[in-house]
Amino acid sequence: MYHQVVRQKIIRAFAGLSAGKIDAITGELAPTATHYFVGTHALSGTRRTPESIQAWYERLLRLLQGIRFTVHEVRVSGWPWYTQVEAIWTETNRGTDGIETSAEGVNLIEIRWGRVTSVRIYPDTAALERTLQRIAAKGTEEALAAPIVS
Repeated sequence: MYHQVVRQKIIRAFAGLSAGKIDAITGELAPTATHYFVGTHALSGTRRTPESIQAWYERLLRLLQGIRFTVHEVRVSGWPWYTQVEAIWTETNRGTDGIETSAEGVNLIEIRWGRVTSVRIYPDTAALERTLQRIAAKGTEEALAAPIVS
């Protein structure tokens, strides 16, 4: 039963982000949560403060406009004091240039007593970097900005 509740919360969080509601994600985070995105680009890096995590999600929605997630599988293990989640997804977006792209990825999430303490995001970095390069070439300078880190 507990695993099903966690699974539904994760699916709702992705649906909320797909609707442009950053608080669907940030509202689940512990104040000391760590947020990591693999790579070396404008969305990469590690964030450890609520403000930098908020700024990261704002950048995500600006750069990958219309982003939508299809969650294929959510695997949950552990108990309320330490829960591990794998969320396997596909995202589509239309970037700032209106060209639709799609990529797959996985989030590894740790939850302690109902609060997310760690999010590690592993997308198809080659596809993401192509998108960021493309939209930067068409005038979106933020696509080449330094990562938001803290």
